[in-house]
Amino acid sequence: MADEEPLPLIPDQRRELLVRHLRRDGVLSVQQITQIFGVSHMTVRRDIAELERQGLVFSVPGGVRIASHLQSEPSFQAKSLVEQPEKKAMAANAVELVREGMTVYLDAGTTLLAMVPLLARHESLTVVTNDFTTVDRLMSFTHLDVIHIGGQVDPSNRSSVGRLAATTLRQLALDIAFISTSSWDLLRGVTTPSAAKVEVKQAAMECTGISVLVAGSSKFGTFGKFRVAPLGSFDTVVTDDALATAAAEGIRAGGVDLRLARV
Repeated sequence: MADEEPLPLIPDQRRELLVRHLRRDGVLSVQQITQIFGVSHMTVRRDIAELERQGLVFSVPGGVRIASHLQSEPSFQAKSLVEQPEKKAMAANAVELVREGMTVYLDAGTTLLAMVPLLARHESLTVVTNDFTTVDRLMSFTHLDVIHIGGQVDPSNRSSVGRLAATTLRQLALDIAFISTSSWDLLRGVTTPSAAKVEVKQAAMECTGISVLVAGSSKFGTFGKFRVAPLGSFDTVVTDDALATAAAEGIRAGGVDLRLARV
């Protein structure tokens, strides 16, 4: 008796196998996937979009990759040299959420640092931060009230972290908190490879009326070992307009206001 032809896979089976292949190989091209499963490019694109909406994979030009593990964050110096147009666009978009008289928290990071000259256009603001470079820049704008929260110093990122910094933050009532991250995705939310950063970010979110994540699309699809918060904990997410459509749909499906800054 001749061997029977194997039954075609249903979409969920095919997608599960695709995720298994990606866990092994990391990245696959659309052409490779069509050959593995014997399906059309259109079918592969649909599978990638669905898995991306679930936060399991992330599209790249010509293919798809599995979520990658961020072992350590780049230094302040390294971050300051890259993606300047994207950072300026996100800063301009985020500052639209600020109103006169607010108490504003700026988390450490080069993207939020780009907000400083824009915030200085306001006549009456209190700016709270854990970032030493941000404080240094704010010194030029004497019409703003500035609070640095202190705490354990992280020299690599020129910021303060840890329990003492978080304790200071919890004594403040913030109107809006802008949170930065080097790793975020749909499945795990905002994460970090640094345990000392978690409590400070969480304290800022606990003490504010509005929580805003400001993070570049190039950081989407990476994750660290320590979880800060799910994306649904944020009122607004500001990123650049290179974020994949399926990822944007997944974020909005969670009820988050997503703002795509045009570069």
